[in-house]
Amino acid sequence: MTTPYNIPDLTCELEFVTARSSGAGGQHVNKTESKVSLFFYIEKSNILTENQKQTIRKKLQNKINLDDAIYLSSELTRSQFQNKADCIEKFNKLIEKALIPEKIRKSSFPSGKWHEIRLKFKRAQAEKKQRRREDFE
Repeated sequence: MTTPYNIPDLTCELEFVTARSSGAGGQHVNKTESKVSLFFYIEKSNILTENQKQTIRKKLQNKINLDDAIYLSSELTRSQFQNKADCIEKFNKLIEKALIPEKIRKSSFPSGKWHEIRLKFKRAQAEKKQRRREDFE
């Protein structure tokens, strides 16, 4: 599955680790491993190009650990399956945001021709007011 920006599907390269979740849930929390941690090792990826890897490292540098891996976790629900889906969704949004090319800003500075026209108009206005001043005095 690819998006309009040709962002590859990286779910096959994700690694998951489960752990016991903290928080509410009573005895259920003590018995099940519902917390899901996601790891994506950038350097090991065979799907991403070198250019995409560099872009991800640059834009997500605060999310990458010393092992050159992106780490995300989820313990929102009591279901391991839902937490895994939540991790994958977070990861896809993160990668998509990093790999979508930035729009090139177009300069909104007025052209030379427009500047010329504006100065002509200003001169005409100034002359008109100057004539009025001479007539009034």
